Amino acid sequence: MPIDPSVAIGADLGERSFAWSASDVLLYHLGIGAGSRAGDNVSPTALAYTYDGPGLQVLPSFGVVAPTFHETEPPPLDLPGCDIDLAQVVHGSQSVTVTGPLRASGAATIRTTITDVWDKGRAAVIWQEGVATSDATGEELWRVRSSIFVKGEGGWGGERGSSTAVEIPDRAPDLSTSYDVTPQQALLYRLCGDRNPLHADPDFATGAGFPAPILHGLCTWGIVLREITDGMLDGDAGRVAGFGARFAGVVFPGETLQVSAWHTGAGIVASVTVGDDGRPALADCVLTPA
Repeated sequence: MPIDPSVAIGADLGERSFAWSASDVLLYHLGIGAGSRAGDNVSPTALAYTYDGPGLQVLPSFGVVAPTFHETEPPPLDLPGCDIDLAQVVHGSQSVTVTGPLRASGAATIRTTITDVWDKGRAAVIWQEGVATSDATGEELWRVRSSIFVKGEGGWGGERGSSTAVEIPDRAPDLSTSYDVTPQQALLYRLCGDRNPLHADPDFATGAGFPAPILHGLCTWGIVLREITDGMLDGDAGRVAGFGARFAGVVFPGETLQVSAWHTGAGIVASVTVGDDGRPALADCVLTPA
């Protein structure tokens, strides 16, 4: 069997030490659209993401890309008990939680484990969790949890896992905003550590079944977190304790994201669609305020 849950679940994927600088933070924020609107060059809200002055803040989503920020090759899929190919894999979901505001520079070590493997019948879902700790103090800085959807590898009779959807309130949203994905958005975001040619090479994208290169799912994810932070939390990244969502559809550079968000007892929930047809982009989208 290509996936052996008895080997995979609980497997230690090792640790990686890394460092980041204010320049990395600035590039990441530019990659998720900060500073791209008219007037952002003089906007205090935008400059808090794009200017390396004393007011520079860091969106928690940066923690997801920080460990591999300077990678120039696609990530390997050498997972214990999992004989799978990159072509089978789709990023299923992503979340991050932080213990406090992230610093604009630092050094840390992240240790990652496989926590679950679900059997969805025609596919498998593999969950990983990484914990980043400060090299200076040893304290936990952030925790990331992600799933990958592996096509054609289910059906062994394993645990299906949970599938509870986030409930969207039946009332007008507290925030309704849109973001125009720039034509060069994917080309810029790929400099944040994901050089998959699917996001840059038209011929590769066509071979994968798409009419053009697509936007990184984590770019969409970061854009939405920034839009909600700006629209619901006064642009204060320090008020974000966590953010998570499930990837529900493909976004192309040049399209428009529509974001609706609501304050609820469970945090801030959001509905995210894209394009003229309003197809889903992210689902089960929840921001946990600090």
